[in-house]
Amino acid sequence: MLFTLRLIFFGLFAFFVLCVLLVHLRGRVRLRFDRQLADHSALFAPYNLLMYAFSRVPARPILDRGGFPHLNPLREHWQVIRGEASALFDQGHIRAAEQRNDLSFDSFFKQGWKRFYLKWYGEPLASAQVLCPQTVALLRSIPEVKAAMFALLPPDSRLTPHRDPFAGSLRYHLGLITPNSRDCRIFVDGDEYAWSDGGDIVFDETFVHWAENKTDVTRVILFADVERPLRTPWMRAINRRVGAFMGAITASPNDTASEKTGVVNRLYARMRGGNQRGVTFRRRHPRLYRIIKYPAILTALWLLFAAPWPLL
Repeated sequence: MLFTLRLIFFGLFAFFVLCVLLVHLRGRVRLRFDRQLADHSALFAPYNLLMYAFSRVPARPILDRGGFPHLNPLREHWQVIRGEASALFDQGHIRAAEQRNDLSFDSFFKQGWKRFYLKWYGEPLASAQVLCPQTVALLRSIPEVKAAMFALLPPDSRLTPHRDPFAGSLRYHLGLITPNSRDCRIFVDGDEYAWSDGGDIVFDETFVHWAENKTDVTRVILFADVERPLRTPWMRAINRRVGAFMGAITASPNDTASEKTGVVNRLYARMRGGNQRGVTFRRRHPRLYRIIKYPAILTALWLLFAAPWPLL
């Protein structure tokens, strides 16, 4: 019985590692495999491969914007959207999470990145409906837009290479307040795109990408998740259910007092003290951390697959 259970565990683990490897090999730019295996994006590798298999868009880092005509109203009304984003920026509403309760973007906050949520895989946030009603109305008219926010990247900042975890959506950027300079740009699998006022782009955020703003001007964009076009109705239905569920558990508020926080972010906020101690230890003792890290992983694998009864 124990051998059978271990065999099942080993098979599932091997399948998971294979899925992560296939995602890792996708594209020209890659993270180190040990980092990819431990990265949060690895958790969705099996699901993401399913999305790639049924995707109606080509496996390219940057996609043809003309293939998404439903996004045209956003570009056509970019100045209206910019007006509301500018007012929020001036009033200090575009900011980092108040209580470190936004796991999805927590690492970005350390680089000065900030956000104001408009919607997150559900109805628009109450604060967004009050503070930027015209943008919210535009978003409501486009059901394919599942999530949206105003995202700020400060001068002299850089977001390090990463993969986003969920292939059920594609990423849309619309430039609102930008330096209009090549020194403020994003790289997607090595392909460069410089933000500009009124310019927009659709890309696959599950390719490795990174961003930088080497100017002295703050960049503000409309940042949105757009439903990935899929081939079959039942796969579209599955993806919508999964997206709605993931959105509910990862919701983060603009106003902590009046808006909901998803269970994942509530747990993360409670655990952040211990996590911070771990980060501090890693920074102060990098060699010791590396010495401990890999034996700990091997020990966990031994306990799971090879430890003798009754130890396991």
